[in-house]
Amino acid sequence: MRDPESKRTFYHSLWDALRGIGFTWAAERNFRIHTMMGVLAIVMGISLHINRREWLALSICILMVIMAEMFNTSIEVLVDLVTRKKKYRAMLSKDIAAGAVLIAAFNAALTGGIIFIPKIWLILTGGGFFLEF
Repeated sequence: MRDPESKRTFYHSLWDALRGIGFTWAAERNFRIHTMMGVLAIVMGISLHINRREWLALSICILMVIMAEMFNTSIEVLVDLVTRKKKYRAMLSKDIAAGAVLIAAFNAALTGGIIFIPKIWLILTGGGFFLEF
């Protein structure tokens, strides 16, 4: 007898993934905040005419933060499923996952600063000198 999972199509898998994204959007405030910050960064990138390399760095950072937030949510849900009691290792698991999101967000903010601050400075100063990387 065949495994019922083996009849799943690509579309079923796609639907499951979209449901996971939808759940994370609905349940996690920080996911919504990170997503909106990513949208803001995209709007700024369009407005400030960033180049291909900058787009590459920006898109990688945005996606890393969103993925880290989803992994964090997954770990939190799994830990909550496995244990209802407050346990040190359960707390540590959640804190480590949250730390990964913090590192990804810090990296994204740093990258955004490197990309956007010189462009904004040039606009504010009328084209004055600013250190370019």
